[in-house]
Amino acid sequence: MTTADGTPTPSAPPVMVPSTRRRRIPAALRSPLAIVALAIITIWVAVMILAPWISPAGPTEQSFERLTAPSAEHWFGTDQVGRDVFSRVLHGARMSIPVAALLVSASLVVGAVLGAIAGYFGRVVDEVIMRVADLVFAFPTIILAMVIAAALGPSLRNAVIAILVVSWPPYARVTRSLVLSAREAEYVVAGRLLGNGPFTSLTKDVMPNVAAPVVVLATLDIGTAILLLSGLSFLGLGAVPPTPEWGAMVSDGIQQFSSWWIAGFPGLAIMSIVLAFNMLGDVLRDSLDPHTAQTVKGRAL
Repeated sequence: MTTADGTPTPSAPPVMVPSTRRRRIPAALRSPLAIVALAIITIWVAVMILAPWISPAGPTEQSFERLTAPSAEHWFGTDQVGRDVFSRVLHGARMSIPVAALLVSASLVVGAVLGAIAGYFGRVVDEVIMRVADLVFAFPTIILAMVIAAALGPSLRNAVIAILVVSWPPYARVTRSLVLSAREAEYVVAGRLLGNGPFTSLTKDVMPNVAAPVVVLATLDIGTAILLLSGLSFLGLGAVPPTPEWGAMVSDGIQQFSSWWIAGFPGLAIMSIVLAFNMLGDVLRDSLDPHTAQTVKGRAL
């Protein structure tokens, strides 16, 4: 536009409309339960990393007075051979948490792959994989893990193998059920009509859309894996002395029942980390499940 003398009218500066799309943390992850769980896990991860520098003594050092009660010098007391319990609890985090995470990751991969193959191809493949999973389900988890660990011999590696054998079927069953419902979806059928092979269809179309429930199950299972590892070590089928492992430390404390701190503090460590991962799993389930997420969002508003 121009004015009466022919000069152009200066245009108004463009109005910046603020974007209505903002990255926000899901309501479930902003709940007090999530904050507490993440705080506990963060503390234990920091302890796991910094244990060699923040522990007052070595985990196997036997240079202190035996069976000393908790004090300013030894915060968690000493055990029956003169080792600092506080140092052993800190170093026990370096044993329990990484091994449990690795174990859950391996179980997730094995179970998800077998469950996806069974659900997508069906027929004989489905029958064979699911019958093997049912065979594992037929026995109590801890009993079967004890039998396998006892047959292989007491060691942390054999305990991990035993738990892996009994831990993959839940992932296989959950993944299979999700794949069965997803393989007939329109986007999967369209991909097959466009020429996608079975492997491409399974990995590109099906698995990304069924991953959320499996991730929630894996988060919950980290606590279960820590309990199983500690249970096998408590029974003498896992980590062998003098390895600083929480379950083995609780077993040592049971033999010195009057010195409650030997078993009490490792037991509290197990309880805190297992409870934190269970709470985090519940929060992730609320966040990733669309129906539950809407309910949580409504409560938050």
